[in-house]
Amino acid sequence: MARPYRIPNFRKMYPEASDEIIAVLRTTERKMQYQEYDLKMEQTIVDQTELTIEIIPSREDSYERLLDMDMQFQDESASAEDLAIRNFQAQQLHKALSVLSEDERYLIDQLYFQEKTERQLAAQLGVSQNAINKRRQRILERLRGLLKNI
Repeated sequence: MARPYRIPNFRKMYPEASDEIIAVLRTTERKMQYQEYDLKMEQTIVDQTELTIEIIPSREDSYERLLDMDMQFQDESASAEDLAIRNFQAQQLHKALSVLSEDERYLIDQLYFQEKTERQLAAQLGVSQNAINKRRQRILERLRGLLKNI
């Protein structure tokens, strides 16, 4: 890794290279240094005429350092639009579930709300796991159709 702000002597490294290639290597090296060092380092600007010091923070910073500086972050809670959409979807799902038969609702409740596996439910009902899977797929297809019509 190159040391910061030191452009290597490409003429010495590649004596057979043309001046254009050396110029491109220097430009590329400077761009890489800009990405590796300049953007990541905090800069201090001292104005002698107005006797002020301005600190420009780095553009790339660690989360821990920002917390140490008591930086405030945006709350990750859902927006009002997201809450409204989720509420609307829940109402639609509730309407669609109310149309299902009691056996179908029981199966959906056990698999999705009680978090039972298909194998556990199959053992409880005395049927094969494959039968539970097929019923679940049929019910979900029916729910999708109902949700499109609501």
